[in-house]
Amino acid sequence: MSEPVASPGRINLGIISIVCFNFASYVCNGLPLAVLPDYVLNGLHLSPVFAGLVIGLQYMATLLSRPLAGQLADRWGSKRVVRYGLGGLVLSGVLTSLAIFLQAPLWLRTGLLLAGRVVLGMSSALVSTPCCTWAIGLYGTQNTARVMSWNGIAAYGGTALGAPLGVLVRDGTHLIGIGLCTALLGLLALLFASTRPAAPILSGIRQPFHHVFLAVMPNGIAMACSSVGFGGLTAFIALCFNSLGWDNAAYCLSSFGGAFIVVRLVSPNLLPRFGDYQVVAVCLLIQSLGLLLIWQAPSPELAMLGAGLTGIGVSWSTRVWAGNPRTHTPCQPRRGAQCPVAVLRSGGGPGRAFDGLDRLGLGVCRGVSRLGAVEHRRFPAGHAPSPGGPPFQRLKALHPINRVS
Repeated sequence: MSEPVASPGRINLGIISIVCFNFASYVCNGLPLAVLPDYVLNGLHLSPVFAGLVIGLQYMATLLSRPLAGQLADRWGSKRVVRYGLGGLVLSGVLTSLAIFLQAPLWLRTGLLLAGRVVLGMSSALVSTPCCTWAIGLYGTQNTARVMSWNGIAAYGGTALGAPLGVLVRDGTHLIGIGLCTALLGLLALLFASTRPAAPILSGIRQPFHHVFLAVMPNGIAMACSSVGFGGLTAFIALCFNSLGWDNAAYCLSSFGGAFIVVRLVSPNLLPRFGDYQVVAVCLLIQSLGLLLIWQAPSPELAMLGAGLTGIGVSWSTRVWAGNPRTHTPCQPRRGAQCPVAVLRSGGGPGRAFDGLDRLGLGVCRGVSRLGAVEHRRFPAGHAPSPGGPPFQRLKALHPINRVS
């Protein structure tokens, strides 16, 4: 007697119950985005370069931890790895709270803060992709596209919620609330993860990381470029709003995430109907228009509209670049029906390689943003350099509200 087939609604609920852990991780990532640089500059009285180090260190830790996350998922199973990652969120929150609460020497406070950022980055790596392989292992490779779509909604939705939530928490409880919220959210997610069933650990022939990395490189580079919109937004938007005297930069991330989620939900059949690369071409155009609107926006409301357009542009482009190379990735499984899961779970799987290229695009944007922050601190408002000065200032002079009519 054959087993009953689960309905699509039931499958979606099951997938959401797994990728919600990635949502919790991205909320924790978004909480300090709009508030931590200000604390480093004005609370610890350190340089903009160090503020950039505090933000960027997390993403470097995430990038370097991806292969390890894949190897651990192969060996121990995705559920166990995700639980370790959620436990890391708790530890990161505790370290961040101690760095802010303790009346200790500056070197100890900064050390605790940096340690918390590194742990947060490693935890993100242990939660993100293993969530996908966990859901795929439970609900089958035929639902891979569904899992990836929900995982993208969880990730960008978490950032969209986390950034403004971080501002509200800081205003209500001071910055120590950021660390406490991170620890509490990680603990709640960890308790819920303990109730979810584990996916079977599948055996298969592992592909070397560099082989798979080269196999996905062409589309991977395109995916890194497609991530520039999101990376540029998270890296530059607070600096842009501050330089123009605007408030509520965090709501640009909410606009981005909201537009991303709405487009994903209302157009599930967009790729089969119009074709992958045709959709990507339109998405990249929309993303470019959104970024141009942010640059030239004469008001914060229009900048938020530009962020929403950027979210629409990112919505389907990353899904296409991440999905298509799976069919071109070498795979020699012991059980053919489980081949995609075996490859995705390997330390050298396309999911890990693509996530690394995606993080590379985000990391470049955040690194460049620190250069802009240095120039902004060297030449504050009212003390702009001559026209031959830094490129950042010359670009700022092109903004509509800075032009002389």
